[in-house]
Amino acid sequence: MTTPSAAPPTRPVVLGAAELTRCRHRIFKQSTAPVDLPMPELATGVKQRQDAAREHRAQIGETLRRQHPGSWVDASRPERDGPRHRSRREITEDAMLDGVDRIWQAAFVTQADTGRRGHAELLIRDAENGGYIPVLVVNHKVTDPGSGAVTSTVDKWAPAVDERRKVRSQARDQVRLAHLTRMLENLGMATPAQVGGTIGYDADCMLTYELGGENGILASYDGRWADRQGVAQGLIETVPARISECSTCPWWADLGPVRGCSEVLREMRDVSLVVRGEQAVRLREMGIGTIDQLAAWDGPEPEEWRGNGFADAIIGAQAWLADVLLVRRHDEVAVPRADVEVDVDMESYQEFGAYLWGTFTTSDGVDAGYRPFVTWDPLPTEDEARSFAEFWTWLMRMLEDTVGRGRTFAAYCYSQNAENKWLLGSARRFEGRPGIPPLREVQDFIESEHWVDVFQYVGEHFVSPHGKGLKVLARYAGFDWRDAEASGEASMTWYRAAVGYDGPVDDTQRARLLEYNEDDVRATKILREWMSEVATGAVLSVADLRERQFGPGSV
Repeated sequence: MTTPSAAPPTRPVVLGAAELTRCRHRIFKQSTAPVDLPMPELATGVKQRQDAAREHRAQIGETLRRQHPGSWVDASRPERDGPRHRSRREITEDAMLDGVDRIWQAAFVTQADTGRRGHAELLIRDAENGGYIPVLVVNHKVTDPGSGAVTSTVDKWAPAVDERRKVRSQARDQVRLAHLTRMLENLGMATPAQVGGTIGYDADCMLTYELGGENGILASYDGRWADRQGVAQGLIETVPARISECSTCPWWADLGPVRGCSEVLREMRDVSLVVRGEQAVRLREMGIGTIDQLAAWDGPEPEEWRGNGFADAIIGAQAWLADVLLVRRHDEVAVPRADVEVDVDMESYQEFGAYLWGTFTTSDGVDAGYRPFVTWDPLPTEDEARSFAEFWTWLMRMLEDTVGRGRTFAAYCYSQNAENKWLLGSARRFEGRPGIPPLREVQDFIESEHWVDVFQYVGEHFVSPHGKGLKVLARYAGFDWRDAEASGEASMTWYRAAVGYDGPVDDTQRARLLEYNEDDVRATKILREWMSEVATGAVLSVADLRERQFGPGSV
């Protein structure tokens, strides 16, 4: 949400491409905050993603250097020029003037006249049209199986329609390519073809983009740039709203004299505290800006409402006002149960692989205990195939033996997206290795009644204004983790120490990860049992909540 400001125009504020895809209010706060305001350290998860991206870029850079030994300049390596070293920016500029074919880790002088700063992992000289093509090296996927993407091989620029891949849309990549193109144009070094490329996590191709055109990426970028400059210069004032970015934003909590967005939103009782960012925008368009207004709404549903049902949004607002964590939808809560039950939780590291499959077995109500299937070889590793094969063989034997004795079997996970990703991904990547199942076998299991997603049943039976994460709801059901720092992001740091990424192997962190994984599977077990046996009588119903808030007869 924005409002015009009476501030006079100022010179451009220096912004990088990353700011253009961030929250607009974040740009406003960082542009208007005191210059000497101390900023908090980056969140652990952010640091880990940065480290992983840095490692990925280094690997790709070494591969490309070997492919082009005679036409390659690495601008990140300072060169001696008399008594001093030439900077990365100087090396980049000289290499472009010399017409070098490929410039790795190119950096540009901040352009005070436009307010742009930036760097490119790779610049490729356009031999046909002149100038340079910006190419990004990123640590996420840029294509999916399909057809229609325009790609080149990683070692050369030769765009062609790809019948095996489709584009996985990444707005941040497109914005950054447009940003770099405008910087190159300012230097007189851009290809007139207005194209760019991205090498993704798989590094199996270079996705290519056409950036120009009346309604193309550059045109969209120019509008975004003008908007963010208006915000940064104080010409456009913004107000906070809760979005996914808030979880890692330094401005969410108070920073000295600058009030954090979280407290401001609570005072405003802003509707974004109980619905997703896109939903909040839609509600404001209807004149529903506060939780109170949403809780009392009895008008028509918004058109084109995305995500959970609009009725859930109203219930969530009512629950927030009543300070209720969970609200029950139905008269009874039910989760599928079986004679033999196995709770499953997987641990992965970035996109490198899944190193641990943890299981907890319960037979006829009696706990048989925790069993992990793990590799401690640093990912990526072929030993991951061995640990996954052992897990899969054990799980299928449990299923077959149980069903063969005329008894029922169920394996449970919490939010199957992650587990399914690595079940299918492991079968696909390690096809043909000993013990690795055919992809169809894994797909059949996922689609069977034996694979139960507890998160799905949470969504069917409950509404929660504070989220439905396992660590929120399992604690509500009476379970807690032994490690006070237990979290997915913290486990990434523990894993690095456990396998010796940054130094000697730390066995204590291996034990810590196993304990954390065991607690995750126990939490899943405790939550689903609580849902089956306790929740019906312990959780307020939707009707009870509305009656409590609006009085008898309001249902």
